[in-house]
Amino acid sequence: MRHLRPLSVTLTALAMSLGLLLGAGAQAEELVKYQIVGGESIDKSLTGQPGDPVNGRKLAINRKLGNCLACHVLPIPEQAFHGNVGPDLSEAGGNLSEGEIRLRVVDSKVLNPDTIMPAFYRNDGFERVMKKFQGKTMLSAQQVEDVVAYIMTLKGN
Repeated sequence: MRHLRPLSVTLTALAMSLGLLLGAGAQAEELVKYQIVGGESIDKSLTGQPGDPVNGRKLAINRKLGNCLACHVLPIPEQAFHGNVGPDLSEAGGNLSEGEIRLRVVDSKVLNPDTIMPAFYRNDGFERVMKKFQGKTMLSAQQVEDVVAYIMTLKGN
């Protein structure tokens, strides 16, 4: 029955992601235009300002906003129940560029259309979104930059 565990984990992560799409974290704002470079990176900050890694860490563990722990392992020992659907992010800042991380947070479906990772900075193309959340993103442009800044600090041991 080993094959059932990944399916149940995947379904749990999908349910949590859908909860994020419909949750209290939705932000109403005009989307910042960005350019994807080489199909794999958003090199320029969405805000023109550096992100705050301390706030990014808070967002990453906030179950109603970033909720990165739903699918990823992070070096956050005070929080239980890290997910294992997505890759371990403990070394992501040493393995990916800032632009590559930004694209994954903004809309990872650009890189993998079949991923269950939600687009944190997209406000259209979703199905069956509650009216009060239509046209809203899960994270603001500054919150995206804060999460990117935090992940960039994760270089492993």
